[in-house]
Amino acid sequence: MDRADHDRIPEIALDWHRAGQGAALATVIETWGSAPRPVGSQLAVSGAGEMMGSVSGGCVEGAVVEEARAALADGAPRILTFGVSDEEAFAVGLACGGTIRVLVEPVGAGLPEALLAKIVAARAGRRPVAYAVDLQGWARRVVPAGGAFAERFRADRSGVEGDEFIAIHNPPLRMVIVGAVHIAQPLVAMARSCGYDPVIVDPREAFGSSARFPGEAIRHDWPDEALAEIGLDARTAVVTLTHDPKLDDPAIMLALRSEVFYLGCLGSTRTHAKRVARLQDAGFSEADIARIRAPVGLDIGAQSPAEIAVSVMAEITRVLRRGT
Repeated sequence: MDRADHDRIPEIALDWHRAGQGAALATVIETWGSAPRPVGSQLAVSGAGEMMGSVSGGCVEGAVVEEARAALADGAPRILTFGVSDEEAFAVGLACGGTIRVLVEPVGAGLPEALLAKIVAARAGRRPVAYAVDLQGWARRVVPAGGAFAERFRADRSGVEGDEFIAIHNPPLRMVIVGAVHIAQPLVAMARSCGYDPVIVDPREAFGSSARFPGEAIRHDWPDEALAEIGLDARTAVVTLTHDPKLDDPAIMLALRSEVFYLGCLGSTRTHAKRVARLQDAGFSEADIARIRAPVGLDIGAQSPAEIAVSVMAEITRVLRRGT
């Protein structure tokens, strides 16, 4: 699934720069109070004054655009501080205002094209990277996931550390749902609302029909084939819902051999015990099997398909934000 333009701000800035229009990137680096946009939000501005993205929901965009064009003219990065009034905040749906700091970098003279291209290439390849810039001396670097910024990657949290701003560029979240059963219908809607790109996998076309899942990505391949083609990584959650070992087990085995951050499987404790025995027979270790969340979802006493979907989405969120 293609990213919407508002999620492609670095890519758009690079395109504008390479087309000779000039481009500057404005990034929210700090906020206080009820700021309209979170840290890491970006706005791209072309030399012609075109803009894509947002740093304030509209409160201070005009001033940022003017500063971005000035940065393109003199080639110097700058840090801007804005106080957003209660009235301006109310206009973009907030109860009260706040303060934001915005880093403006002209591409080329400030932010080197090669570094921006490295970020864009990593994003295209679903490789998480951090862009770190020294706010005093303007030294810049692109850092792969892990290391000193591991917690920031896991929490999707950009921010300032000392004199350095770290912008986290994680791949979009995905959720692969194996089994187009009744629970999958509310789960897909919840996943999309929470920022995931959901994919439904079920070779049974009567289950995985566009009538039951309008507008959603549906794969009718066998789960192991579909998951291998989709590609599983540390920004992917896998949920199996079929109750059928012929469908669930191949998907589970492939997920256990990957870096998916979450693997949840529907079924009772007794069903899971049988699943564990099959996985042990297939050579999976106790540590491997312990990665499986089963029975799937938080224990909230859920009964209806929608309530079960709530419990699953809640557990996925907890694992994503707090780790295992």
